[in-house]
Amino acid sequence: MERFDATLDRIERRLKEMLKEVENVRLLRQHGPWTALQAYLLRLEDKSERLTLLTRALPCYTGFRTAADDVEEIIRDVVPVELGFTAEGWFCLRIPMLLPRKEHGSVSYIRGFLYPAMSQFFSKQPLVRYPKCVIIYRHVYARDRPERQYRDHDNIEINFVSDAVALYTMPDDNPTVCRHFYCSAAGDPERTEVYVVPQEDFIQWQLQEPSIPEHGVFLLENRPESTEKAP
Repeated sequence: MERFDATLDRIERRLKEMLKEVENVRLLRQHGPWTALQAYLLRLEDKSERLTLLTRALPCYTGFRTAADDVEEIIRDVVPVELGFTAEGWFCLRIPMLLPRKEHGSVSYIRGFLYPAMSQFFSKQPLVRYPKCVIIYRHVYARDRPERQYRDHDNIEINFVSDAVALYTMPDDNPTVCRHFYCSAAGDPERTEVYVVPQEDFIQWQLQEPSIPEHGVFLLENRPESTEKAP
Protein backbone atom coordinates (compact mmCIF):
# COMPACT_ATOMS: atom_id res chain seq x y z
CA MET A 1 0.00 0.00 0.00
CA GLU A 2 3.04 2.28 -0.23
CA ARG A 3 1.88 3.71 -3.56
CA PHE A 4 -1.61 4.22 -2.15
CA ASP A 5 -0.27 6.22 0.80
CA ALA A 6 2.04 8.31 -1.40
CA THR A 7 -0.83 9.16 -3.75
CA LEU A 8 -3.09 10.04 -0.84
CA ASP A 9 -0.43 12.43 0.45
CA ARG A 10 -0.21 14.05 -3.00
CA ILE A 11 -3.99 14.44 -3.07
CA GLU A 12 -3.91 16.18 0.29
CA ARG A 13 -1.21 18.59 -0.94
CA ARG A 14 -3.15 19.29 -4.12
CA LEU A 15 -6.28 20.04 -2.11
CA LYS A 16 -4.40 22.59 -0.01
CA GLU A 17 -2.96 24.18 -3.16
CA MET A 18 -6.43 24.36 -4.70
CA LEU A 19 -7.91 26.02 -1.63
CA LYS A 20 -5.13 28.61 -1.82
CA GLU A 21 -5.88 29.25 -5.49
CA VAL A 22 -9.60 29.58 -4.70
CA GLU A 23 -8.73 32.19 -2.08
CA ASN A 24 -6.56 34.07 -4.61
CA VAL A 25 -9.34 34.01 -7.21
CA ARG A 26 -11.87 35.31 -4.71
CA LEU A 27 -9.57 38.17 -3.66
CA LEU A 28 -8.92 39.15 -7.27
CA ARG A 29 -12.62 38.97 -8.07
CA GLN A 30 -13.38 41.35 -5.22
CA HIS A 31 -10.41 43.70 -5.26
CA GLY A 32 -8.57 43.25 -8.55
CA PRO A 33 -6.59 43.70 -10.59
CA TRP A 34 -9.09 42.13 -12.96
CA THR A 35 -6.41 41.59 -15.61
CA ALA A 36 -4.64 39.08 -13.36
CA LEU A 37 -7.76 36.98 -12.78
CA GLN A 38 -7.45 34.85 -15.93
CA ALA A 39 -3.99 33.60 -15.00
CA TYR A 40 -5.18 32.51 -11.56
CA LEU A 41 -8.27 30.84 -13.02
CA LEU A 42 -6.07 28.81 -15.34
CA ARG A 43 -3.83 27.84 -12.44
CA LEU A 44 -6.89 26.70 -10.50
CA GLU A 45 -8.15 24.72 -13.48
CA ASP A 46 -4.76 23.08 -13.96
CA LYS A 47 -4.54 22.01 -10.31
CA SER A 48 -8.12 20.74 -10.41
CA GLU A 49 -7.41 18.45 -13.36
CA ARG A 50 -4.19 17.16 -11.81
CA LEU A 51 -6.11 16.41 -8.62
CA THR A 52 -8.75 14.54 -10.61
CA LEU A 53 -6.12 12.33 -12.21
CA LEU A 54 -4.77 11.43 -8.77
CA THR A 55 -8.20 10.59 -7.36
CA ARG A 56 -8.92 8.45 -10.43
CA ALA A 57 -5.78 6.43 -9.78
CA LEU A 58 -6.24 5.99 -6.04
CA PRO A 59 -8.96 3.26 -6.11
CA CYS A 60 -6.79 1.17 -8.44
CA TYR A 61 -4.00 1.06 -5.84
CA THR A 62 -6.22 -0.80 -3.38
CA GLY A 63 -5.91 -4.07 -5.26
CA PHE A 64 -9.66 -4.53 -5.68
CA ARG A 65 -10.29 -6.31 -8.99
CA THR A 66 -13.24 -4.14 -9.99
CA ALA A 67 -11.59 -0.81 -9.14
CA ALA A 68 -10.73 0.23 -12.71
CA ASP A 69 -14.19 -0.69 -14.00
CA ASP A 70 -15.83 1.15 -11.12
CA VAL A 71 -13.82 4.29 -11.85
CA GLU A 72 -14.72 4.13 -15.54
CA GLU A 73 -18.41 3.83 -14.63
CA ILE A 74 -18.19 6.96 -12.48
CA ILE A 75 -16.43 8.83 -15.31
CA ARG A 76 -19.19 7.86 -17.76
CA ASP A 77 -21.84 9.11 -15.35
CA VAL A 78 -20.08 12.41 -14.61
CA VAL A 79 -18.92 13.14 -18.17
CA PRO A 80 -21.74 11.98 -20.48
CA VAL A 81 -20.04 11.60 -23.86
CA GLU A 82 -22.56 11.08 -26.68
CA LEU A 83 -21.74 8.78 -29.59
CA GLY A 84 -23.74 7.55 -32.53
CA PHE A 85 -24.54 7.88 -36.20
CA THR A 86 -26.49 10.51 -38.07
CA ALA A 87 -29.31 9.58 -40.44
CA GLU A 88 -26.79 9.98 -43.26
CA GLY A 89 -24.56 7.32 -41.71
CA TRP A 90 -21.88 9.70 -40.43
CA PHE A 91 -20.20 8.93 -37.13
CA CYS A 92 -20.62 11.65 -34.50
CA LEU A 93 -19.03 12.21 -31.11
CA ARG A 94 -20.15 14.95 -28.72
CA ILE A 95 -17.90 15.89 -25.81
CA PRO A 96 -19.68 18.06 -23.20
CA MET A 97 -16.87 20.62 -22.99
CA LEU A 98 -14.49 22.61 -25.14
CA LEU A 99 -11.15 21.00 -25.84
CA PRO A 100 -8.16 22.48 -24.01
CA ARG A 101 -5.72 24.84 -25.63
CA LYS A 102 -2.30 23.38 -26.31
CA GLU A 103 -0.64 25.49 -23.63
CA HIS A 104 -3.31 24.92 -20.96
CA GLY A 105 -5.37 22.09 -19.55
CA SER A 106 -4.81 18.40 -19.16
CA VAL A 107 -5.05 16.14 -22.19
CA SER A 108 -4.89 13.14 -19.84
CA TYR A 109 -8.12 14.24 -18.19
CA ILE A 110 -10.11 14.07 -21.43
CA ARG A 111 -8.31 10.97 -22.67
CA GLY A 112 -9.35 9.30 -19.41
CA PHE A 113 -13.05 9.47 -20.25
CA LEU A 114 -12.90 9.43 -24.07
CA TYR A 115 -11.26 6.05 -24.60
CA PRO A 116 -13.58 4.19 -22.19
CA ALA A 117 -16.60 5.80 -23.87
CA MET A 118 -15.41 4.79 -27.34
CA SER A 119 -14.54 1.28 -26.17
CA GLN A 120 -17.93 0.75 -24.54
CA PHE A 121 -19.85 2.06 -27.58
CA PHE A 122 -18.05 -0.17 -30.08
CA SER A 123 -18.14 -3.21 -27.81
CA LYS A 124 -21.80 -3.50 -28.78
CA GLN A 125 -21.31 -3.38 -32.56
CA PRO A 126 -18.65 -3.92 -35.25
CA LEU A 127 -16.06 -1.24 -35.88
CA VAL A 128 -16.79 1.17 -38.72
CA ARG A 129 -14.26 1.82 -41.46
CA TYR A 130 -14.61 4.95 -43.57
CA PRO A 131 -11.96 4.37 -46.31
CA LYS A 132 -11.60 8.07 -47.31
CA CYS A 133 -13.10 10.63 -44.99
CA VAL A 134 -13.05 14.06 -43.40
CA ILE A 135 -12.85 14.36 -39.62
CA ILE A 136 -14.70 17.52 -38.63
CA TYR A 137 -14.31 19.47 -35.40
CA ARG A 138 -17.21 21.80 -34.62
CA HIS A 139 -16.47 23.88 -31.51
CA VAL A 140 -19.72 25.12 -29.98
CA TYR A 141 -19.36 28.21 -27.76
CA ALA A 142 -21.95 29.66 -25.38
CA ARG A 143 -24.01 32.38 -27.05
CA ASP A 144 -23.06 34.89 -24.38
CA ARG A 145 -19.32 34.27 -24.79
CA PRO A 146 -17.63 37.22 -26.54
CA GLU A 147 -16.23 36.27 -29.94
CA ARG A 148 -12.80 37.50 -28.86
CA GLN A 149 -12.76 34.55 -26.44
CA TYR A 150 -13.20 32.01 -29.25
CA ARG A 151 -10.08 29.89 -29.58
CA ASP A 152 -7.78 29.80 -32.56
CA HIS A 153 -8.26 26.36 -34.13
CA ASP A 154 -4.50 25.95 -34.50
CA ASN A 155 -4.05 26.22 -30.73
CA ILE A 156 -6.59 23.58 -29.67
CA GLU A 157 -5.51 20.08 -28.68
CA ILE A 158 -7.20 17.70 -31.11
CA ASN A 159 -4.59 15.01 -31.80
CA PHE A 160 -5.59 12.80 -28.88
CA VAL A 161 -9.25 12.93 -29.97
CA SER A 162 -8.32 12.18 -33.58
CA ASP A 163 -6.30 9.17 -32.44
CA ALA A 164 -9.23 7.77 -30.46
CA VAL A 165 -11.73 8.34 -33.27
CA ALA A 166 -9.40 6.91 -35.93
CA LEU A 167 -8.83 3.77 -33.88
CA TYR A 168 -12.51 2.85 -34.16
CA THR A 169 -13.64 4.38 -37.47
CA MET A 170 -10.73 4.51 -39.95
CA PRO A 171 -8.25 2.10 -41.49
CA ASP A 172 -5.64 4.83 -40.91
CA ASP A 173 -5.55 8.56 -40.13
CA ASN A 174 -2.78 9.57 -42.53
CA PRO A 175 -3.46 12.50 -44.92
CA THR A 176 -4.20 10.23 -47.90
CA VAL A 177 -7.11 8.69 -45.99
CA CYS A 178 -8.33 11.45 -43.69
CA ARG A 179 -8.63 15.20 -44.12
CA HIS A 180 -9.38 17.64 -41.29
CA PHE A 181 -11.87 20.50 -41.11
CA TYR A 182 -12.49 22.92 -38.22
CA CYS A 183 -15.29 25.38 -37.56
CA SER A 184 -16.96 27.20 -34.67
CA ALA A 185 -20.57 27.95 -33.83
CA ALA A 186 -22.65 29.60 -31.13
CA GLY A 187 -24.99 27.37 -29.14
CA ASP A 188 -25.91 25.90 -25.81
CA PRO A 189 -24.49 24.01 -24.04
CA GLU A 190 -20.80 24.48 -24.87
CA ARG A 191 -19.36 21.31 -26.35
CA THR A 192 -17.09 19.80 -28.99
CA GLU A 193 -18.71 17.92 -31.85
CA VAL A 194 -16.64 15.54 -33.96
CA TYR A 195 -17.93 14.06 -37.21
CA VAL A 196 -16.41 11.45 -39.49
CA VAL A 197 -17.85 12.00 -42.95
CA PRO A 198 -16.96 10.27 -46.25
CA GLN A 199 -15.13 12.72 -48.51
CA GLU A 200 -17.89 12.59 -51.10
CA ASP A 201 -20.42 13.69 -48.43
CA PHE A 202 -18.39 16.61 -47.06
CA ILE A 203 -20.16 19.31 -49.13
CA GLN A 204 -23.50 17.92 -47.95
CA TRP A 205 -22.36 18.22 -44.33
CA GLN A 206 -21.26 21.82 -44.91
CA LEU A 207 -24.64 22.72 -46.37
CA GLN A 208 -26.41 21.17 -43.37
CA GLU A 209 -24.10 22.63 -40.69
CA PRO A 210 -25.92 26.00 -40.25
CA SER A 211 -29.16 24.13 -39.47
CA ILE A 212 -27.72 21.75 -36.85
CA PRO A 213 -30.17 21.84 -33.89
CA GLU A 214 -29.25 23.71 -30.71
CA HIS A 215 -28.42 20.54 -28.80
CA GLY A 216 -26.95 18.67 -31.77
CA VAL A 217 -28.29 16.29 -34.38
CA PHE A 218 -30.22 13.20 -33.38
CA LEU A 219 -27.91 10.20 -33.09
CA LEU A 220 -28.67 6.57 -33.89
CA GLU A 221 -27.02 3.76 -31.97
CA ASN A 222 -26.32 1.80 -35.17
CA ARG A 223 -25.23 3.01 -38.56
CA PRO A 224 -28.16 2.88 -41.03
CA GLU A 225 -27.61 -0.11 -43.29
CA SER A 226 -28.69 1.79 -46.42
CA THR A 227 -25.75 4.19 -46.00
CA GLU A 228 -23.05 1.54 -45.63
CA LYS A 229 -20.76 1.35 -48.63
CA ALA A 230 -18.17 -1.19 -49.59
CA PRO A 231 -14.58 0.00 -49.11
